Amino acid sequence: MSYASLQNLVDRYGERLLLQVADRADPPAGAIDAAVVAKNLGDADAVIDGYLAGRYVLPLVDVPPVLVSIAESIAIYKLHAYTPEQKIADEYKQALADLKMIAAGDIRLPIAGVEPAGSGAGGVQTIDRARDMTPENMRGFI
Repeated sequence: MSYASLQNLVDRYGERLLLQVADRADPPAGAIDAAVVAKNLGDADAVIDGYLAGRYVLPLVDVPPVLVSIAESIAIYKLHAYTPEQKIADEYKQALADLKMIAAGDIRLPIAGVEPAGSGAGGVQTIDRARDMTPENMRGFI
């Protein structure tokens, strides 16, 4: 399941920009290469899943809008064969920062019941040794 689609990218960035970055035919065909877009959307999904895997059970049943926006930002950045404009680079950096905060638990996704249960291995375990000085063997000193 993909977090974003070609139509999401067209709606957010416009068809003209997608023609500039996703028309890889030589000579240019004047059409968006859907395979190129799908590959980059898949790459964006892989990045997102990498950050979410430690905190959420994948695949997600419902995709929150914040993940759609993050997937769009990553995909459009990766679609650029050369250096993208500053706004797209800033959105990409912000998307990665948001993913790091989601992975750390600073940002929680509005998805009920999908965080994996803890293993219980994170608690403190103490073992007390036998005491050398007890009231019984210290009789007379206490």
